[in-house]
Amino acid sequence: MPTPRFILALDAGTTSSRSILFNHDANIVAVAQKEFAQHFPQPGWVEHDANEIWNTQRATIDAVLQQATAKPQDVAAVGITNQRETTVLWDKRSGEPVAPAIVWQDRRTADRCAELKRLGHEEFVSARTGLLLDPYFSATKLAWLLQHTPNTRARAASGALAFGTIDSWLAYKLAGGAQHVTDPSNASRTLLFNLARGDWDDELLQLFQIPRACLPRIVASSNTTARAVIQGHELPLCGIAGDQQAALFGQACFESGMAKNTYGTGCFLLMNVGTQPLASRHRLLSTVAWQREGLARHYALEGSVFIGGAVVQWLRDGLGIIQRSADVETLAASVPDNGGVYFVPAFTGLGCPHWDPFARASMQGLTRGTSAAHIARAALESMAFQTADLLDAVQQDASRPLSELRVDGGAAANNLLLQFQADVLQVPVVRATITETTALGAAYLAGLAVGFWKSEAELARHWKAQRRFEPMMPPAQVARLRGEWSRAVARSRGWAAETQVDG
Repeated sequence: MPTPRFILALDAGTTSSRSILFNHDANIVAVAQKEFAQHFPQPGWVEHDANEIWNTQRATIDAVLQQATAKPQDVAAVGITNQRETTVLWDKRSGEPVAPAIVWQDRRTADRCAELKRLGHEEFVSARTGLLLDPYFSATKLAWLLQHTPNTRARAASGALAFGTIDSWLAYKLAGGAQHVTDPSNASRTLLFNLARGDWDDELLQLFQIPRACLPRIVASSNTTARAVIQGHELPLCGIAGDQQAALFGQACFESGMAKNTYGTGCFLLMNVGTQPLASRHRLLSTVAWQREGLARHYALEGSVFIGGAVVQWLRDGLGIIQRSADVETLAASVPDNGGVYFVPAFTGLGCPHWDPFARASMQGLTRGTSAAHIARAALESMAFQTADLLDAVQQDASRPLSELRVDGGAAANNLLLQFQADVLQVPVVRATITETTALGAAYLAGLAVGFWKSEAELARHWKAQRRFEPMMPPAQVARLRGEWSRAVARSRGWAAETQVDG
């Protein structure tokens, strides 16, 4: 029987499903991708069709194997990385969702989170979970589904329904309904997971009125117990991790103090803090980074920006000022600066460190001289400004300066963005040779479990810098720009709440 040559990584993103094959050198052999629909039934609501996610993911698996002229037997193991917090509730017997999936960006439970805060629950929730009370996380989404979808609460309590984030949903479908699992990195994003104990927390379940019977079994991020059936052939499903934790692993940030930023639909800055969770004093999140089977859990501090690369999609689809997302760099570079324009892309509220679900997007500083190029440049700069706000908080919490920031994600291909990022951070920004580090992290976790790769040290040797961006902007100019950015953010905050009160 031939020796397996590849690891298959399934990258279930917010806007598309992808499958990527990696070889022993951690190089990409083949990639297949399919977008799926975004649904916005009401202002602040964002939904996905879970069946469409599964169908597009399955199609990319077939496509990537065909592209590489490979068979399932050529694959040593499968890894999943996924958009986190997105909440699926389905019937265990039929395998059909009982309602649309509520996406991590969805704000429909903002009032419920505000109510829980008023009742004084946030300190308890944060101490147990490392998170804050925000509609970003899964618990209030699941509670909403159980309350608003007919005949679900009793069925969930009896174990007839299954809750899961997208990793759980795909693992269930890949095994033909034979497994209902998640990993600690995804579980730690639900508001139901005890960060110190590493298991579901009964008091949190009671607070959010979630029946334990509908929750998945927690397995290690790098495990030997889960399975996937690919084209009738059973393979080990050995890697499961939320997309941002997978990217931290894929960037070989194995040592405490190492950090990465992913420029995807959102922007996500994570710093490895070691094998003990670190409570934030600056409204960052403490989260599980990963757990390898039989070894200690690793933790991270995280700052989350809800709208990062999605702002470029909006320029393309909403305003129509670019035809392709890749066109934004050329347009933005056609002007020497932002012309005094600051774009706060709070379409679904503001994440870390503001945590304002009622903030809304705004542009400040528009004049008759403002052009599409200035708006494009301000949109790119918004990603860098938001990341700089996060890094300030991370460095204060970790009590250590950062020597460099490793970056990945689709928008990390944008040189103008990364140079501006280095400037406003006043820290070197390093782009890896392989920017698909989210999928690579899932592949690494799967490959380590089956011995495809032997150690983290071996993986670290695969990491290579493609380009390093050094700060060039004078500190006084950085201070002025960031001050203007802060003024713009202040004017976006609380907008939806004010509108509701006034209306």
